[in-house]
Amino acid sequence: MNLPVMKALLVIPCYNEAERLPVEDFLEFNAQHDDIGFLFVNDGSSDNTQGVLARLAARMPAHCSSLSLTRNRGKAEAVRAGMIQALTREVEYVGYWDADLSTPLDEIPRFMDRYRSMPDRVMLAGARVRLMGRTIERRAARHFLGRVFASAASLLLDIRLYDTQCGAKLLRCTPETGDLFLHPFHSRWLFDLELIMRIRQQEGTRRQLPVDSLVYEVPLNTWRDVSGSKISYPYFFWAFFDLLLLRLAYRH
Repeated sequence: MNLPVMKALLVIPCYNEAERLPVEDFLEFNAQHDDIGFLFVNDGSSDNTQGVLARLAARMPAHCSSLSLTRNRGKAEAVRAGMIQALTREVEYVGYWDADLSTPLDEIPRFMDRYRSMPDRVMLAGARVRLMGRTIERRAARHFLGRVFASAASLLLDIRLYDTQCGAKLLRCTPETGDLFLHPFHSRWLFDLELIMRIRQQEGTRRQLPVDSLVYEVPLNTWRDVSGSKISYPYFFWAFFDLLLLRLAYRH
């Protein structure tokens, strides 16, 4: 039997997701999109996440694989480990997506379609913009803190970014993309921002292009605040210190 050609592979970082992982959503999506696969990274979970992932892989073996880290290393390192492995596959696109599917899987084909009209973009990033006709369900306090933080990030890092922390990213699978993940991130909290800093550093040197022409924010059609998030409100305050760390690390 000929297996479908996979065009995109998404890394799904998982930490203690045994009770939260929306398994049926992945199965339903897989039945409709056989050109998109998933690499789940079990980030040293202390619950039965690995067992849940094993059962999911058994139900969609051609489109699901997993990587298990021996200890909890944080989302940044889980994503980096998964991306290093994903970039060895023969696919056109790689990326990462939040396990709770706060950004629905249906957004992935939209990202892929947008990429086809933007051949020079290195990365597409989801943006939670509450526009008419969109369903963006976000708690008011988190939205306010997010806007304050995005403004601070734009000023300190000189990057015009609306949404700094949306967990939906898609990149082209190229040797240059692999170089972005060679080294551990400086920031445990703001690796999404740090990835953009690396893109600016890499492509600004290689092609002399500004970051605005390398990264494109895609306004999401749907996003919802899923209960049980591992990010607490004190995170936003610690993140400001990480902004200063990134400014120092990438000052050149």
